[in-house]
Formats: sequence, C-alpha cells, structure tokens
Amino acid sequence: MHRVAFVFTTLFQLASNAQANDAKVESVLKTLDPDARFEQVCDLEALKRISRDGKAYQPERTIVSALSTPKVADATMTGTGGAFKSKGQWFQFSFKCQTTADHMKILAFSYQIGEPIPPEKWEPHGLW
Repeated sequence: MHRVAFVFTTLFQLASNAQANDAKVESVLKTLDPDARFEQVCDLEALKRISRDGKAYQPERTIVSALSTPKVADATMTGTGGAFKSKGQWFQFSFKCQTTADHMKILAFSYQIGEPIPPEKWEPHGLW
C-alpha cells in the first residue's frame, strides 16, 4: 500500500508537468502490476479531467477506490466511491474508466462529482 501511495505521489508530480513528462509517467506505470497500473491510470485521468473541466475545483489528489471498491470488467473500471481533494475539502465522485488491455492508455473516461465528504469520514477512508 505504501509503495502504491509513493508511486501515485511520483506519478502526480510527473503528470503535473504536462506532456513533457509523458515518457517518465509511462516508465513509472510500467513498473506496476497490471491491477495497480489500472487504478493509477484512472486516478490520474480523474485528476486531469476534474482540473481541466471547471474552475470550481483544483484537485490535489484523486483516489478512485477511496470510499468503495470499483467494479472491473476487462479493461473497464466503474465506481461510485471515488474521492478527490480540492482546496482542503474531499468530494465524492462516480466514474467510468476504459483503458487499453495493458492499462497504459485511457480510451474513455467519464465522471460525475457528488457531495462533499464530511471530515469525520476522512480518516476511516485514508483521506488526508
């Protein structure tokens, strides 16, 4: 778990520097087992989309499996228990993430932002 958190932090830092680091992000993703890679790719895409799609949120962190385990069918992951942190507050989101078979590239991604997550639920779900 700590390795995945470290890898996510590394990936986030690389992804934050846009396309200049695409090769570095890909290199780090290749070191992960396919299940972890799948989740990380979807986490990163959620971060990118929420950042890009509106000025209301400035996500610092996204976790597609924060509140519940996503469902996986082949190269598609869906869930209602994603969470992202923006401006010191955690928010729930649902999503559908479709990748290539090797989970290296996003083919389709959609999401819906839900309600703020109350602070008393942060710690039990590993939200910091």
